[in-house]
Amino acid sequence: MIEQYVLDLQEVDETRVADVGGKGAHLGGLSRIEGIRVPAGFCVTTEAFRRIVAEAESVDEQLEQLSRLAPDDREGIRTLSAQIRRTIEEIAIPGDLAAEITRALDRHGERAAYAVRSSATAEDLPTASFAGQQDTYLNVMGVQAVLQQVSRCWASLFTERAVAYRRRNGIDHRTVRMAVVVQRMVFPHAAGVLFTADPVTGNRKVSTVDAGFGLGEALVSGLVNPDAFRVRQDEIVSKVIAAKQRALHALPTGGTREVTIDPDRQEQPALTDAQVVRLVRLGRRIEAHFGRPQDIEWCLVGDGFQIVQSRPITTLFPIPESDDEENHVYVSVGHQQMMTDPMKPLGLSMWQLTAMAPMHAAGGRLFVDVARRLASPAGRAGLLDMMGKGDPLVRDALETVLAHDDFIPSLPDGGPGGLPGRGASAPIETDPAIVTELIERSRASISALEHDIRSKSGPGLFDFLLEAFEEHKRVLSDPLSMQVIMAGMEATWWLNDKLREWLGEKNAADTLTLSAPDNITSEMGLALLDVADVIRPHPEVVAFLQGVQDEGFLDDLAKLAGGTEARDAIEAYLDRYGMRCVGEIDITRPRWRERPATLVPVILDNVRIFEPGAAERRFEQGRRRAQEKEQDVLSRLRTLPDGDQKADETQQMIDRVRTFIGYREYPKYGIITRYFVYKQALLEEAGRLVQAGALREREDSFYLTFQEFHDVARSHQVDDRLIQQRKDAFRSYQGLTPPRVLTSDGEAVTGAYRRDDVPAGALIGLPVSAGTIEGRARVILDMAEADLEAGDILVTTFTDPSWSPLFVGIAGLVTEVGGQMTHGAVIAREYGLPAVVGVEQATRLIRDGLRIRVHGTDGYVELLP
Repeated sequence: MIEQYVLDLQEVDETRVADVGGKGAHLGGLSRIEGIRVPAGFCVTTEAFRRIVAEAESVDEQLEQLSRLAPDDREGIRTLSAQIRRTIEEIAIPGDLAAEITRALDRHGERAAYAVRSSATAEDLPTASFAGQQDTYLNVMGVQAVLQQVSRCWASLFTERAVAYRRRNGIDHRTVRMAVVVQRMVFPHAAGVLFTADPVTGNRKVSTVDAGFGLGEALVSGLVNPDAFRVRQDEIVSKVIAAKQRALHALPTGGTREVTIDPDRQEQPALTDAQVVRLVRLGRRIEAHFGRPQDIEWCLVGDGFQIVQSRPITTLFPIPESDDEENHVYVSVGHQQMMTDPMKPLGLSMWQLTAMAPMHAAGGRLFVDVARRLASPAGRAGLLDMMGKGDPLVRDALETVLAHDDFIPSLPDGGPGGLPGRGASAPIETDPAIVTELIERSRASISALEHDIRSKSGPGLFDFLLEAFEEHKRVLSDPLSMQVIMAGMEATWWLNDKLREWLGEKNAADTLTLSAPDNITSEMGLALLDVADVIRPHPEVVAFLQGVQDEGFLDDLAKLAGGTEARDAIEAYLDRYGMRCVGEIDITRPRWRERPATLVPVILDNVRIFEPGAAERRFEQGRRRAQEKEQDVLSRLRTLPDGDQKADETQQMIDRVRTFIGYREYPKYGIITRYFVYKQALLEEAGRLVQAGALREREDSFYLTFQEFHDVARSHQVDDRLIQQRKDAFRSYQGLTPPRVLTSDGEAVTGAYRRDDVPAGALIGLPVSAGTIEGRARVILDMAEADLEAGDILVTTFTDPSWSPLFVGIAGLVTEVGGQMTHGAVIAREYGLPAVVGVEQATRLIRDGLRIRVHGTDGYVELLP
């Protein structure tokens, strides 16, 4: 086979990334679009790079060393990257390869000036752009100069920034190849960047144009402030004409030079309005060709535009697919469920099949469309009220969307769409037996599921599961269960509203609900304290647990003094709570029962921090504080006008909230218990498919939807390319931040707190658990890496129920995501922890180890000196 070292741009398109890299493939694709002008040129292919690297045996060893470096070893990365670059630059280009490049230059004009650009195979992809990571050389003249810059482009695959970017995106350095694009140089009057979607808001119907005089590199590198235009439907909706004092011009002998623009031209627009609109139309044509929003570099030569680069905008959050042209408003499910990480396809589809409302997937996350409900005046009021009580940022984001002219039409009141609103609930008797009955119903249903699923396999398993999902939803929508949940929540709101009105008390329900009965999630945290009590008396067991590295440690415990008791205590805990884990709404996440070592650091913290009997003492202290608060509130109410009536009403609501609020956590526990039953059966089926040769490994099934998995069980055939595409997409989704609210135009709306009652410099959030606490901030993103001391304040992205065992050892809580009734807030109140949630970018703005003061009553966090 004869290797091709040079391909003309006209010979390639976007299917040839492996041969000419992302940039070269996109330029080849651009050159095929009617009406789009691309400077002529050619690509030095990845085969040429492969051959050059093969010339130096040391490169393979250096790449191996690079792959073994720790991600935070910046000095090691810098040193090794520089060595690899020097090695590649010093390799002489073989004569036949140099001759092929020279012949290509002859075809395009040996004496012409060229732009020489790097084009890596992991560049300008839908999931990673690598913009600016490798080198570009402009106005290169002469064969020897072009050959030298080609070598430099090859070497720039290993700039420190490119290496760091690949590590962050999970791309193996050894799998990436470099091509080089050599194009005729254009000498523009103006140049710049066009985004076919607004890169700030994400709105796909708004294009932005940045423009400056001279070469576009001055703008891209930040040398000048550009003119900025925003265009919607062929209309310029805003423009800012900058004072452009400098420009980058090409020199006659090669290279570029920074020049000063004449003062009388500095504030002239680089483009006319008509040119801006014409450029955006070209951009829409390019976007249509590639099928996604584009980041386009352009040059204005005469009165015509030439396109010198186009890459996908990888920072935009994807929009859920819709089969109509109507406007939609999507609310994030992850922000309600306290799990904003991406989910794998099986996890997404399983949640969709078992959820009570239609859900739409995008970017590995789930959303509920509330557009129809917003269109109905009555439905809108109920929805905004419910959202505001849960997360004020969601409410504010929805109000922002409503303020957009004509985006949501006002329709007559009719059947609501989307999420249910908080209407008047049916009256319910305050009786603990109701909660007991509901819990027993759930347990009986799960026992039947566990029994019946044992005999199912193959396609029959999936048919059975579809029936099980209906039972799942029936239990979830049990009217009595819904009544109990709403009764507890409404009693909480009533107490907070009325006691603030009558007594000036803020968030009084936070104390009144301490140690409420039947809260399965708070019991889970206290139960791990009991496990620590069993382990604490046995130093050999404690020492062994400190060295645990793998998941088989439970089998080895029995060999130690006290180890049998320790193992039995952990096993009993896993029997009751082992179906839980971080991100538990995604069925593909590993459960504690599957990875019990996850719990070991928390158990050891409990052994170190607490005295024996801490669980019982904490629960009793909370119950006593709630009782004292109840007596205090009632006695003060009786001194008011109509005090006896107010006290009687308050007593009824306190009884109601203490009876019902704990059950708020149980339905989620039931869901996750069912999920673990489903998962075990599905993994067994995946194992059978691995043995049959249909799947490479069991976990590949996680990248199939439930229906696709069902099809594989029938056909024993799977598309390996589909699974790889799904893995690549999932990896890219991990770098995206999901918005609380997303419109069908692609606009990501975050919402804002409309408050002016906090100190300057404080971080604003939502108060969810009363009290003020000062302490050391521990910024923890992975529960398994927690290392807490008494009095620490946990700062993290979100806390679903699996984080509850950590709550017993902290003094306060700050999260980026959450609402009044999300699980972290409920458990913080249960344990009496001052907590502020919904603090935007808390994990970035609060440094680990910094002293902070959490104002859980007023909803803000102070950063202390």
